Amino acid sequence: MKVSILLFFIFSLFSFSPPPDPSVPDPVPYRLPYNNPGLVTDLGVGLWANPIPVDWDNDGDNDLLVTGRDKPSGGMYYFENLGDNTFGKGVKIAEGMRNLTVSWPGNKMTVCTPGVVYRNFRNDLFNKPEKISYKQAFYSGRSNQWKYEDYDGDGLYDLIIGVSDWRDYGWDNAYNEKGEWMHGPLHGYVYWVRNTGTNALPRYAKAQPVLAAGKPVDVFGKPSPNLVDWDDDGDLDLLCGEFLDRITFFENTGSRTHPVYAQGRFLQVNGQTLHLELEMPKMVVYDWDNDSDPDILVGMEDGRVVFIENKGPGKDGKPVLAHPVYFKQQAQYVKCGVLATPCSYDWDGDGDEDIISGNSAGFIEFIENLGGDKTPRWAAPVRLRAGDTVFRIMAGKNLSIQGPAEAKWGYTVPYVADWNMDGLPDILLNSITGKIEWLPNTGTRTHPRLGKARAVRVDWQGNPPKPAWNWWNPASDELVVQWRTRPVVIDLNKDGLNDLIVIDHEGYLSFFERKKENGSLILKPGKRIFLDDKGSPLRLNDKKAGHSGRRKIDLVDWDQDGDYDLLVNTVNAGLYRNTGSNHHFVFKYVGDLTNLVLAGHSTCPATVDWNRDGIPDLLIGAEDGFFYYLPRTSWQDMQTPVKVKK
Repeated sequence: MKVSILLFFIFSLFSFSPPPDPSVPDPVPYRLPYNNPGLVTDLGVGLWANPIPVDWDNDGDNDLLVTGRDKPSGGMYYFENLGDNTFGKGVKIAEGMRNLTVSWPGNKMTVCTPGVVYRNFRNDLFNKPEKISYKQAFYSGRSNQWKYEDYDGDGLYDLIIGVSDWRDYGWDNAYNEKGEWMHGPLHGYVYWVRNTGTNALPRYAKAQPVLAAGKPVDVFGKPSPNLVDWDDDGDLDLLCGEFLDRITFFENTGSRTHPVYAQGRFLQVNGQTLHLELEMPKMVVYDWDNDSDPDILVGMEDGRVVFIENKGPGKDGKPVLAHPVYFKQQAQYVKCGVLATPCSYDWDGDGDEDIISGNSAGFIEFIENLGGDKTPRWAAPVRLRAGDTVFRIMAGKNLSIQGPAEAKWGYTVPYVADWNMDGLPDILLNSITGKIEWLPNTGTRTHPRLGKARAVRVDWQGNPPKPAWNWWNPASDELVVQWRTRPVVIDLNKDGLNDLIVIDHEGYLSFFERKKENGSLILKPGKRIFLDDKGSPLRLNDKKAGHSGRRKIDLVDWDQDGDYDLLVNTVNAGLYRNTGSNHHFVFKYVGDLTNLVLAGHSTCPATVDWNRDGIPDLLIGAEDGFFYYLPRTSWQDMQTPVKVKK
């Protein structure tokens, strides 16, 4: 009965009003629009972009269909080509499909998912699936990519299937004491399934692995195979992507009817191996610019699409590639990579709240508030620099507990506060490493400039603690906690010094108190002063290794009763109400603040007051990289619960 009354009270405290309608209707409520006509940004859907190039509107140029498989904005979006590789706003035309591929047997666009073909996709989209008469008899993991190609030049359309195999890799917590990965590599194989029937009535033989230099093609996962005459010698070569960031060229040294593939070579730009900016690419080879040679389009993990132009043959007869460029679009919804982790702060000192956000790629981005009434107008995101270079954290081969497949991920989680108490806002952050660091502001209040990252120092008075599964040890005064969690900086004990609140190495919410000794600021070891409603120290994650950490928190007086409450990430945002005081913290979990499902993995809640009414509103950074703004419209009606509108 008491719990019901508490829930009634909390949810009656607020209601949400939708943001202004954008020019293109949004299938997902509360997504934050740019509100900035004329602005051009990187083209982007949500998580895991998968591009299909096609002249969708039959006007003579190539448009883009891009799918994503995230929550909540997953779907297939149409982007009209406006010229100069700039597109209109995305319009959702269908739901997203996993492992979607496009190929062109007989020069007809053909869309597939594993075991299924959508022959008349232009007219029917996914409404008329047709089962492919081949039963897969080999293993596939996360990636299972089916295409039609005439592999052996006999005029019949065979199946080419690219698969991932994670069984040797395992995924989690497999380093030795030297930081060496003790499991196997991630595999990406390609199979040929020969058509022994006709194109109208295919019959498929047993699948055969495609060989290169006499061995099965094996890239580092997620192969995205494309058969194409890459070197313009009349036969079909093989290009494959991978789970990380390279593209491999397997030259056909045989013939059109009897392909023989050489050992793979990584594609290069200006004599250097091409490394894409992000992981998990999905590659399509296609003559994008209609100049009769094959180009490369890559859908990136963060929803953007990269164009790699083939500039024609070089001295060795192989294509010369231009530097990758991102397609652009008319600005639509504010986005920061994927797994966006926003906080709100007047970064440029002009009197309004901006957004500072991290993301899975390890950047920290500044999104400037350009003013406005209830919902601001926003500038395009700008990646912050530390010193003379763009700041980016990446795990490399052994700083992600989940292994070397996560080498290019950083999972930055920033918080803006004056850490060194010099009157300028700095940035504290956690990341994929679990190390708490800070970026000092060496500029001015209106023109911030960040110095290089420094470790947050703790006066441990002994060996520093660390998560039990970390193979590496922190330095004697470093603070290393569970990975991918948010540090919060506030003067919790009201002594005039900024303290640190963060989940510790064992998953407990902890208070790291700031002291001043001999004129210097000292950070004391953490204390578990925050209790749950049963009187035990509040533990926000008791899981291990890759399942540890991940909790994004914010301390704010949400219910306006004079003490700090706790917001945490859920599929949207959850509330722990403080039933104690600001000197005796007892948090009781109330539940989600909305019924929106914004994540399959994680969100990041923050609070804002863009409308300047003194009431904290909710801003959620979602898995899809977009932001969801839920302003509260009334604190007056305390008697009738208000349902959250979808």
